[in-house]
Amino acid sequence: MIQKKAQVRGIIQSLGLVFGDIGTSPIYTLTVIVLLTKHVTADAVIGVLSLIVWTLILLVTVQYAWLAMSLGKRGEGGTIVLREILVPLLKSGRQAAFITMLSFIGISLIIGDGVITPAISILSAVEGIQLIPGFEETPQSFLILIAAVIAVGLFWVQRKGTEKVAGAFGPLMLVWFAVLSLSGLAAIIDVPEVVKALNPYYAVHFLVENGITGFFVLSEVILCATGGEALYADMGHLGREPIVKAWYFVFAALIVNYLGQGAYIISHPETKNVLFEMIFTQARPLYFPFLVLSIIATVIASQAMISGMFSIVYQGIATRVMPMFKIDYTSHERRSQIYIGAVNWFLLAAVLFIMFEFRKSSNLAAAYGLAVTGTMALTGVMMTWIFLRRKRFGHAALSSFVTVVTIAFLVSNTYKIPHGGYWSLIIAAIPLTMILLYTRGQRKLYYALQPLPVDVFLLSYSQIYAAMNKISGTALFFAKDAKDIPPYIVHTMFKNNIIYEDNVIVSIVRREDPFGATGYFKEDLAPGLRSFEIQMGYMEITDVEEILREAGIREKTIFYGVEDITSTNPLWQIFSFMKKLTPNIVQFFKLPANKLHGVVTRVEM
Repeated sequence: MIQKKAQVRGIIQSLGLVFGDIGTSPIYTLTVIVLLTKHVTADAVIGVLSLIVWTLILLVTVQYAWLAMSLGKRGEGGTIVLREILVPLLKSGRQAAFITMLSFIGISLIIGDGVITPAISILSAVEGIQLIPGFEETPQSFLILIAAVIAVGLFWVQRKGTEKVAGAFGPLMLVWFAVLSLSGLAAIIDVPEVVKALNPYYAVHFLVENGITGFFVLSEVILCATGGEALYADMGHLGREPIVKAWYFVFAALIVNYLGQGAYIISHPETKNVLFEMIFTQARPLYFPFLVLSIIATVIASQAMISGMFSIVYQGIATRVMPMFKIDYTSHERRSQIYIGAVNWFLLAAVLFIMFEFRKSSNLAAAYGLAVTGTMALTGVMMTWIFLRRKRFGHAALSSFVTVVTIAFLVSNTYKIPHGGYWSLIIAAIPLTMILLYTRGQRKLYYALQPLPVDVFLLSYSQIYAAMNKISGTALFFAKDAKDIPPYIVHTMFKNNIIYEDNVIVSIVRREDPFGATGYFKEDLAPGLRSFEIQMGYMEITDVEEILREAGIREKTIFYGVEDITSTNPLWQIFSFMKKLTPNIVQFFKLPANKLHGVVTRVEM
């Protein structure tokens, strides 16, 4: 009984944390397609419905719920996880570099998609106000203003943490999906022939009949699957089982509602805002509560996206592909609840810009889908490669087929590039440029600051330690590896003659598994010089100070290296500016500020 209750709780939590984005896609998907269609016929509607049904089956159920979620590390999923799984299976460095580049593009596309999600979701829900009697002529600029206020409020509360509010997300989304199902069923009863759309024949027939036009309709059909990648990306939060079980419920609710919307279009071919007009016709007295519920659902969808962005950026920081942005922990109970101010305000600025640039949700749909299909195609390529390397040929064949389908959707979405789709690419290009610049800059910096081999270092250290007066207490020095001594430690001890009685070189090592953290002393390097290693999973959010205390370390001073980068190259000047803006390792792990001493090293790049 207790286990069943836990399962039900996990499923309901999944509804709020995972399915907000894909769950709110019925608000705009068919509306956008109808607005682009000049002549709405029953055959065309059934063809489009069949495309939607089989898109949800192939791209979400097969690609993510079945295939992607069978791949993970300690229950964790996402683009970076796929890279971590695949790279050790590859034989050549070129293949590893290629996959690393694919993962960088995948991360950037997800961020680009993440900007458009709140904009289109909130704006499309707010536009439902125009169906309320007396509000039909509400100016679009006023609707944009309402949507912008909701977005600002949503991003403003991020710094306070969403733990308490998140408890209500699941039950509210359960109500949302129940309403979608009931309204869909009521409409299907009037036009039962829409059930034919479950047969894939009608999807294929629509594509064959309409040729190139039908192919480009795929670029709007994909709107029904936006957010499908969240099944895999959020797997670590709740586990595979509750997410998959919740998806089957969500899938049924979405299919029933889409079929219902199709039935409503057939009987009301003049409709412009399908879902809201259908609800208004079915239950006019309940329309306003439904409008409020839809706005709440879009806020929940946006919240899930924002939390997902924080997690993705943290994964990037942990795997050293992104700068160390300042991170705040918003929950005492769950350290996975984080807030990254730089990411939050970048997203808000981009969301507001997108709202004011496109003005209508139907216009926004022209930019939406390109990043999603790009992410799905990259995921498909990486999954297929993993299945082939693991000799799971049945999975590889199925994954190859689905990947071909996602590539077809991606090609179809290139039609959107001149119609606003370029904005999602521009937004995605910002994090991609930052990742490429940061990773190349860090590599160049490493070669410029060649560390001293520990055996060479120890020759001088032993002589100085024996001859000099030592400062009482313990000093900590941070290094990537105790076998390679950074120049700042050499400068501190040998040039500035600062040596403590107890000197501890602390190195933080990221493990291949996502979670867990341990700290332990390694062998003593020399009298008064010890090595302490902290190992943590690449997604672990760790309290380094607590690990040091547990090991009995009571430091008096913490030394760390600061690079003063000078360059005439504009790219390295940007890299230098980036390094100055972001916290270094000791600030990132929130070590006590009153003990920190930065040692500056001038570097020319």
